[in-house]
Amino acid sequence: MLDKILQAEFTFLRTEKPAGVIADLPRPEQDYLLNWVERVASTNIQIAYQFISRAIDGLEAMDKPIIEAWALHAMDMYDKSGLYAAMEVMKGLDSFVQDSHERASGAVLDDVSGVLLHFSHGLSGRQLKLEQAKQAYTDTETVFLPGLLAQLPGKEENFQLYKAMVAMCWAQTCFGSFRVPLLEAMEQQDNPDQFVKLFHALETLRLEACIERELPGLYRNMQSLRQQTASGPRSAEWQGLADELRDAGKTAEHVLTLTQHYIDKLAVPEAVCYQGQIYPEEVAACMQRRIDKEKAQFRSVLRDINEELKKAEKDTPQQHQFDMRKQPDPSQPEGMRLELTMDGEPVTPPDIINSLSTSIVQDLGEIPDDYLVPAGDGEYDPDLFVDKKIDPDDVWKGTYHEEGAFLYNEWDYRRQHYRKNWCAVRELEVSPLEDDFVTDTLHKYQGLIKHLRKTFEAMRDEDRMLKRQVHGDGVDIDALVEALADAKDGSEMSDRLFLRKHRTERNIAVCFMVDMSGSTKGWINDAERESLILMAEALETLGDRYAIYGFSGMARKRCEIYKIKQFDEPYNDVVKSRITGIVPKDYTRMGFAIRHLSHILNEVEARTRILITLSDGKPDDYDNYRGEYGIEDTRRSLIEARRSGIHPYCITIDKEARDYLPHMYGPAGFTVIDEVRKLPLKVSDIYRRLTT
Repeated sequence: MLDKILQAEFTFLRTEKPAGVIADLPRPEQDYLLNWVERVASTNIQIAYQFISRAIDGLEAMDKPIIEAWALHAMDMYDKSGLYAAMEVMKGLDSFVQDSHERASGAVLDDVSGVLLHFSHGLSGRQLKLEQAKQAYTDTETVFLPGLLAQLPGKEENFQLYKAMVAMCWAQTCFGSFRVPLLEAMEQQDNPDQFVKLFHALETLRLEACIERELPGLYRNMQSLRQQTASGPRSAEWQGLADELRDAGKTAEHVLTLTQHYIDKLAVPEAVCYQGQIYPEEVAACMQRRIDKEKAQFRSVLRDINEELKKAEKDTPQQHQFDMRKQPDPSQPEGMRLELTMDGEPVTPPDIINSLSTSIVQDLGEIPDDYLVPAGDGEYDPDLFVDKKIDPDDVWKGTYHEEGAFLYNEWDYRRQHYRKNWCAVRELEVSPLEDDFVTDTLHKYQGLIKHLRKTFEAMRDEDRMLKRQVHGDGVDIDALVEALADAKDGSEMSDRLFLRKHRTERNIAVCFMVDMSGSTKGWINDAERESLILMAEALETLGDRYAIYGFSGMARKRCEIYKIKQFDEPYNDVVKSRITGIVPKDYTRMGFAIRHLSHILNEVEARTRILITLSDGKPDDYDNYRGEYGIEDTRRSLIEARRSGIHPYCITIDKEARDYLPHMYGPAGFTVIDEVRKLPLKVSDIYRRLTT
């Protein structure tokens, strides 16, 4: 069996010694080792041979979880850096065992990043991303954390330390730590590094007080962590400063003033365990890019609001005056919320205004007056704020070219583990196409569109019947029968015996994931585009939030997502021309698309999130992403989506889909349409059933 797995006949590997040792082991141990040799061999035969050669010598000294982690780490290194790096991992078994003992009691970022990301998104303010680095710090958009924390005795304590680090970085962005001119103050110092350390230590005292007011439970956990790791109590002078900075009115400006006063008078204490680092240059660069971009976006949205009002004021269009005023709101970190007004009257702004306002206030403390002037024609060009445009053809340059890409794991069913950062995903624009396709489609389906609009209007206005109510419009027969039965056997009758109509707010976000692989050429491509036009026309009546993205690609380094309509975009002529411009591309690698669009969906505030795939066949790519590999990765990505609260559904015209879609989507998670011409007619009906 070992010779077969390692292909010994062709590789000339000497398997006599490991085979002999394995033969003397109990059968469960034999099966365990051979299973892992096979999993490693699916990545590389040489690594598998080194694995079994060394594993048999260390089998008694190592726990199985350590063996597994060692093998997976070697495979990950092979994926990332090639065979030489993986063989170094195999040779360094002793050091890996030592590191593993630390990992056994420590918390590993890869294992807890999902929970930490949800935790960070649950905090108020700008949603922060997570990435790995040597030290904990933030650039105001991303929280960087060490890959392993083993400062405390157990996993749970180290996980709590991760949470405390995230909370401290969040507090820096939320409570204005970087609104002060720290770089300018550093330039005036003889020892700028010492100045930053003192500022950071004092600011940590202020932020601890902010966290205590906002998140008292988390603050108690942080103080417990501090006590476990502190070398001693604070000095009297530092305790006095801590008491001074507990005042809710204290800001980062006060801290900067204290730093300038005490720079030559006060020794900086040892850093608190969750304090991390501050890198002013990185913060300043990140903030400046965001400030420029958000100012342009904010003014652009005001321009759009102004233009819509001008259209309504056909006779006497006028330029409206916008303003932002503060309203008390205890639920906000600084006790205030901003309210957009127009000509002195409050208005309900689009969601993007609220998110932009939150981010701008975090950076600047207010919305400056020049932000409230609507942009002029042609002022806002999104391309000006892209750090670096990547030519799609450049992805083939270099062995692991990943610049400008989102990186996603991919499930390898043979190794029963993820390939880390395996797929390089880029968002691209669909080239708009100006022709008569939309007009012809609207004319072709004009009767159906009228029917869909009426149907969707009814969905928008429908009432739901709530059963078992204390008061209501009618009797709930089922509840009444049960209550009479209870009374007959001496039990107390329930008073919930009525039906009541209740109008519910639709709070749904739907993302359409459109297959743009080469196999959709011809009738299928036309049917997809017609379906999207019909759906968009109907959804504009219904009012549900929706987005449309295409996907295709060629191998793992060229995974492409095509933006057709984003959630915050109106359905206008530009979007219609993008739908018209949907053309067949390359292959059907589905897992990365599901993961990326799930990420986008999860950033939308909605009670119900649905991911609908329009496809003509099974997952496929020209590398090994076909057959069982592609199906299993797609299935795993759908499991991940469901765990995050997304409801995936697939609409396909592949007549063989019943052979694989039940395994991927479940028995009720797909529809097979037997004729391409029926696709536009069915998609709207399926959507109605999914969302009611």
